[in-house]
Amino acid sequence: MLKKSLDLLRLEAAETGAGTLPRTLNGVSLIAIGIGVIIGAGLFSLTGLAAANNAGPAVTISFLVAAVGCAFSALCYAEFAALVPVSGSAYTYAYATMGELFAWIIGWDLVLEYSVGAAAVAISWSQYLTKFLSEYDLHIPAQLVMSPFEHATLADGSVVSGIMNVPAMALVLSITAIVVRGTKGSVWFNALVVALKVSVVLVFIALGWQYIDPANYQPYIPENTGKFGEFGLSGILRGAGVIFFVFIGFDIVATMAQETKNPQRNLPIGILGSLVICTVLFVLFGHVLTGLANYTEFKNSAAPVAIAIEKTPYAWLSSAVILAILIGYTSVILVDLLGQSRVFFSMSRDGLLPPLFSRVHPRFGTPLHSGLLLGSFIALFAGFVPIAVVGEMTSIGTLLAFVMVCLGVLILRRTDPDAPRSFRTPWVPLVPILGILVCVVMMASLPWETWLRLLLWLALGMVIYYGYGRRHSKLRLGQGVGGAQ
Repeated sequence: MLKKSLDLLRLEAAETGAGTLPRTLNGVSLIAIGIGVIIGAGLFSLTGLAAANNAGPAVTISFLVAAVGCAFSALCYAEFAALVPVSGSAYTYAYATMGELFAWIIGWDLVLEYSVGAAAVAISWSQYLTKFLSEYDLHIPAQLVMSPFEHATLADGSVVSGIMNVPAMALVLSITAIVVRGTKGSVWFNALVVALKVSVVLVFIALGWQYIDPANYQPYIPENTGKFGEFGLSGILRGAGVIFFVFIGFDIVATMAQETKNPQRNLPIGILGSLVICTVLFVLFGHVLTGLANYTEFKNSAAPVAIAIEKTPYAWLSSAVILAILIGYTSVILVDLLGQSRVFFSMSRDGLLPPLFSRVHPRFGTPLHSGLLLGSFIALFAGFVPIAVVGEMTSIGTLLAFVMVCLGVLILRRTDPDAPRSFRTPWVPLVPILGILVCVVMMASLPWETWLRLLLWLALGMVIYYGYGRRHSKLRLGQGVGGAQ
């Protein structure tokens, strides 16, 4: 239960020179990182499902409700990021407020979430790539887009077994190469990708707006069917729960703290700015989607955008949307790898993992070994594990981190109320408490299998912590400046 003092964390944040991460990011870069991971394929699929099954055209209100729910946690992240601008995000915040064991749990948990998330996205990316290329009569052998545990029936009726998912592995390894060669290059690549996929969303909104049929908005809030969550006000709330996970990702901005110029100012801008921009885009997107086609047409459809595009003369938009999904997935993996390696870097720097993983490459200025290890692990996961297994993992770990951060703000406001805060979460304790409640409700709605996997992973983490981390903890050994509390 040893805690890092705020003085120690501030000294770590102020370190410069060899062995530290160079500060190259500004507010705009951080907003692009946030948008890069928030806007994924979920926007193009979950919006239609939430409209068809829960909220109808009022899915736009569901987006606003979900955004408010995320904002509670985002405001708490912004306070911590400005107060303790150190790589590690929720891991570091837990270290300062709840102690080393809780910090380890959150850090180990985030490593799993980022790994599984990136692998799932890579596998899905390969499927979209196959579909996109087939439209141009280009085909990848089925054996090379499946894991060894999957089978496919070809057009001639023959059944083939997968060898490995080559496109998924190639994508992860390529992005790993970009990430380990330098944060500045990664950010430029991410900015380009974000610009492209946001452009596709804006084009869909602009072109689709002209063909909106006002009759599709009648009624804007369909009458409840008698079951909670099926339209009416309860449907809007259930729809918010369905699309809540579309917003998750802004927390990765906080992992880039030690690579940010003027972090006290720019980190809150990156966290809150990306959330606001994505909320506006999502509301407009949902408005156009349900205006082009009646919400009932989206039922049981994994591609609601294709249905909406059929109502316009722009058939080429379907290919553009698939391209946007491919591009969007690329930036999600890149930001996942950036955030994950920084959490691993911080854990290693504190002695909880071997020192190899906190060494900064003298030329690239990145935690090279962390990036290579995690990138290779994710590539193998994406290449050899079926999508059915990977896809079942959800964002329970991220929600757990949100709970810890909100709780941390409450604790630190009581234990160190006079600490200089360049950004303060408003309406404390109300906002942190609401953030905790929203996340706990989301976690409670997840299937028990997800909880079981999380517990098994954490059990493995406990073995590593008590076998290595606890005995090598720099704080426990008295090697940290500022000491323990």
